[in-house]
Amino acid sequence: MARVCEVTGKKPITGNKVSHSNIKTKKRFLPNLQTKRYFLAEEDRWITLKLSSEAIRTINKNGLYEVVKEMRAKGTKI
Repeated sequence: MARVCEVTGKKPITGNKVSHSNIKTKKRFLPNLQTKRYFLAEEDRWITLKLSSEAIRTINKNGLYEVVKEMRAKGTKI
């Protein structure tokens, strides 16, 4: 399964790990993803989303139904 947030679209990025002796090696920086289950009251069903911590805060602020409406407007199937 892809390591991508379903709401914000965050995905892994690459960079360098720099040692004490300044040797640089490639490294993947993964987003902080959590699998969360929410009850969508308007449709009377549970949905499971793979979310970054930023997306969880967005849902807490704007509400689950508003976030789902925006995702569907972008073409994401939920």
